[in-house]
Amino acid sequence: MKKGFIAVLVALLAFGGSAMAQKNIKLGHINSNALMEIMPGRDTAMAQLQKDVDDAKAEMDAMRKEYETKVNEYMAKRDQLSELIRKTKETDLQAMGARIEEFQANAQKLLEERQEALLKPIVDRAKAAIEEVGKENGYTYIFDAGVGAVLYSQDSDDIMPLVKKKLGLK
Repeated sequence: MKKGFIAVLVALLAFGGSAMAQKNIKLGHINSNALMEIMPGRDTAMAQLQKDVDDAKAEMDAMRKEYETKVNEYMAKRDQLSELIRKTKETDLQAMGARIEEFQANAQKLLEERQEALLKPIVDRAKAAIEEVGKENGYTYIFDAGVGAVLYSQDSDDIMPLVKKKLGLK
């Protein structure tokens, strides 16, 4: 029984290997980071995103400055305050600190969503061009060299010129 299984396994491997050898595999690669750098609309999207980042940072800085001012005022007067006022001010400061942390977390999430929304049409256009180049030129696989997905690429074609042509870029 064991010998029969091994014989079937060897036959399958031999058949599978010959079937793979008969199929022409054409490999290509592209540096998606380099492509994104030259995509039309990217600079505008990045400028909009930077404005949003700057606005969020300004708001965060203002919140922190206000918090630090209130902490310093509290620390200067702490010993002169009654227990009730001291506990109320400490609770207020803790709530303010929590709001700052919540703002920071929400801002980070919203900025990531904004970045995705701004870049999605550009990324989709690049992906579509890569897929079209792949289909038109008979590529079996196209690897992204920009994210380190290719360890060996001697036998693949750099399709950047074809994608640039498809997108009308120089």
